[in-house]
Amino acid sequence: MKVKGHREPAVAFGLFVAALLLSGAAHAYIGPGAGFAFVSSFFILFITFVLAFVTLLTWPFKWALRTFRGRRALAKSRCKRVIIVGLDGQEPTLTERFMNEGLMPNFVKLRDQGSYHHLGTSLLAESPVAWSCFQTGCNPGRHKIFDFLVPNRKSHLPELSSAQVRATDKTLSLGKYQLPIGKPRIDLGRKSQPFWKILGDHGVFSTILRVPITFPPEKFHGVMLSAMCVPDLKGSQGTFFYYTSDPDEKRELTSGVQLPLEYSNGTAKGALSGPENPLLKSGEEITIPFEVKVREGNGDTELIINKHAYPLPLNDYTPWVHLDFKPGLGIKVRGLARFCLLETSPHLRLYVTPIQIDPNKPALPISHPFTYAIYLAKTLGPYATLGVAEDTSGLNEGVISEDVFLKQTYLIHEERERMFFDAMDKTRRGLVACVFDITDRIQHMFFRHLDEDHPANRGRDNETHRDAIKKLYVDMDDLLGRVMERVGKDDVLMVMSDHGFKPFRRGVNLNTWLCKNGFMALKEERTGGDMFADVDWSKTKAYAVGFGGIYLNVAGREANGIVEPGEEAERVKKEITEGLEALYDDVDQLAPVRKVYDTARVYSGPYVDDAPDLIAGFRVGYRVSWESVTGGFTDEVIVDNVRPWSGDHNLNPPDVPGILFSNVRFQRDNPHITDIAPTALDFFGVPVPAYFDGQSLLAPEGREAGVQEAEKVEQTPAEEAAAG
Repeated sequence: MKVKGHREPAVAFGLFVAALLLSGAAHAYIGPGAGFAFVSSFFILFITFVLAFVTLLTWPFKWALRTFRGRRALAKSRCKRVIIVGLDGQEPTLTERFMNEGLMPNFVKLRDQGSYHHLGTSLLAESPVAWSCFQTGCNPGRHKIFDFLVPNRKSHLPELSSAQVRATDKTLSLGKYQLPIGKPRIDLGRKSQPFWKILGDHGVFSTILRVPITFPPEKFHGVMLSAMCVPDLKGSQGTFFYYTSDPDEKRELTSGVQLPLEYSNGTAKGALSGPENPLLKSGEEITIPFEVKVREGNGDTELIINKHAYPLPLNDYTPWVHLDFKPGLGIKVRGLARFCLLETSPHLRLYVTPIQIDPNKPALPISHPFTYAIYLAKTLGPYATLGVAEDTSGLNEGVISEDVFLKQTYLIHEERERMFFDAMDKTRRGLVACVFDITDRIQHMFFRHLDEDHPANRGRDNETHRDAIKKLYVDMDDLLGRVMERVGKDDVLMVMSDHGFKPFRRGVNLNTWLCKNGFMALKEERTGGDMFADVDWSKTKAYAVGFGGIYLNVAGREANGIVEPGEEAERVKKEITEGLEALYDDVDQLAPVRKVYDTARVYSGPYVDDAPDLIAGFRVGYRVSWESVTGGFTDEVIVDNVRPWSGDHNLNPPDVPGILFSNVRFQRDNPHITDIAPTALDFFGVPVPAYFDGQSLLAPEGREAGVQEAEKVEQTPAEEAAAG
């Protein structure tokens, strides 16, 4: 990595110097429900000074070792750089359509110069699973990421699969105060190791930007900014805020919080809801008061917060607003958010994005090294840090409009572009990998515009943003053109997506189906809540969590298990499989489930026992229903999906492959997402570990027998027409 002619060690040293100069305020470690553990500014300065001093002493030896190993590795390399552009969810059929229509000339040029293939995806076909396969070269049985959500086997309740933040249980009591001692533990759920760690062990430097399932960041020879599962400042995966001055308005929000505004004489007053105060035994929230001053005549509405004033245009965003939450004792916790004025008359309505961890003063380690996040903020400006920063929930729950959502999504995308091109300019040798999320988020929320008969179109405008997805693909072509201008003759460029996209018209509630077919029992007195609140576990044989996983209630494994391992478990799996594959939708006259996979047969590795027992692979047009994901129930097994979230990829994996373009002609015609890691290693002459499931695409031989891949089930002409 070079910066203005200097070698990469100079960058690393500069980052440590930045840590010394920028560590002014106390840092806080935040997790879901965990609160904070604070250390003093003096302590941080002292530790940073010690680290910087130790680095100065050891730097020449580390530099010499890395230079020697790097030269040995690069001597075997077939290229100077490998550049991987991830376009999350870019769909092959749409890519091919727009290429044929002449709208994506740069993708055509890259295909003609090198190669283009459909890229086999993971089981389940979703971002955390697929990108974990990408970075480790392994199937889920080896990296242990099976879904967004997995059940806690003691409580059955869903929890994040990718990261867990556990609070310290040690505190010092001082009257109404309690002082946390120590910091929470942050555990990465993904096992195995990413291929850039292997490259680094052989002296090859990497810059990794926003690849999902990289939080908390791991140490390796390079720099990284984490992505999916980085929490917001409240410790959640994204809590937005909706403020209204209408006392009669009551919204039931699941991913946001509705809060009141006091509005009179052109001034609205409210309080920004921050994290819980860990210094108080009462645990009350830390809040920041703000005002909105409305001037109807000239439209110069202002937001006043933290003694600063910001223009507040209608249906548009403020710049990132820096927020200082003060729990006490001179401590500050730094965050940032954007504000959007939705309405001033007859009532004032205001939307606030989830409060991001401020990268200038990170409250959690969101990068490697810790100071890389600070470097990006100081050189390129503030940016979103939340794992899923584009607020799909705000649109899904009707708080923000499609226009407002698109503006937010493109603002975040512009931040990502700045980071990526900065990385390309500064990483002169080695690996550069960046994932762009915009392709996934816009397709989730706008796929209904490609499908006139989609249930989500009922009562909604289907004209204004009819071409939002077409514009998105044209914009990605423009991005690719600018990337190609910076790619040298000795560089390898790969452009890929982790899966494709299809319409999500109808939802299947797996838990309701299990109830109706005798595999799950409910209590006589029911609350109607989700999270399995009404389940009688003493009579339940199976339950569903997440986007297709079905778990047996196994004795000795689940806390209230009743199914005996072995013969009984196999019999229950067989009955569920046959029943789901025979399920029929009388409305669309289709079988929603293409295939049910037994994970003991399709996965391999040390973590197979942690996987769902069965996974439902859905036909195009169907997905797990919203209620089923978190252990809720509906009256009917199959229901219309009427939410703006109208496209998805959690289907039978062969129906939603990703894309793979490259300026290199590969030797294989059936690439799989697990093949990217060994291919990157092969380009640098680094040996591919024997435990990898993927194979280098530079080798002509086909895939060896091993992990069984998801099966393609042929569609009839009627099914193809129904699927669109």
